[in-house]
Amino acid sequence: MRVVLFGATGMVGQGVLRECLLDPDVETVLTVGRNATGQRHERLREIVHADLFDLSTIETELSGIDACFFCLGVSSAGMTEKSYRPVTYDLTISVARTLAKLDPRMTFIYVSGMGTDSTGQGRAMWARVKGETENALLAMPFKAAYMFRPALIVPLDGIQSKTKLYRVVYAALGPLLPWLYAIAPRYVTTTAQVARAMLAVAKRGAPVPVLENRDINQV
Repeated sequence: MRVVLFGATGMVGQGVLRECLLDPDVETVLTVGRNATGQRHERLREIVHADLFDLSTIETELSGIDACFFCLGVSSAGMTEKSYRPVTYDLTISVARTLAKLDPRMTFIYVSGMGTDSTGQGRAMWARVKGETENALLAMPFKAAYMFRPALIVPLDGIQSKTKLYRVVYAALGPLLPWLYAIAPRYVTTTAQVARAMLAVAKRGAPVPVLENRDINQV
């Protein structure tokens, strides 16, 4: 399986990259982002690309891909919809349209979040924007598209969030995280489990297009 990964330097993306490189079924991993991951591996190829809205100059590198793991995103904390929508909806859909045009046989997996609002009627801005993004992706002509909605993600294997607020929260909850994970699988997962679930769904599919936190853990 050949994989392209967007957002490899983020917390979820780091976990996905790690699990991809550990999985013998993954032939190559191509990361695309504004910054390099700093990692070296015989099956890893990286493209540092400043303008992710315009992939025209690297389209030849994006053909022949079996699965896209889209882990790119930002926290909505302190953001208005005017600033949040371009980096959430607009960027995701721009990348997905390019990939669907290049190879509709691809499986596209998008990391969304628990509480995402598919109706577009909710009061939470981030949930509505994420919901619109999910709906647009599910309507695209991919072989399959899956929306992952993790809740609290526990970072493992030395991985840290790039968001300062999240790092503070994780540090404060540190001793409680294993306990929370054990008693509340509906609301807690790990970077490793999210990544392994994405790989499993890319290989074998899933019975539903939207996977909530419990579904992710079960997969």
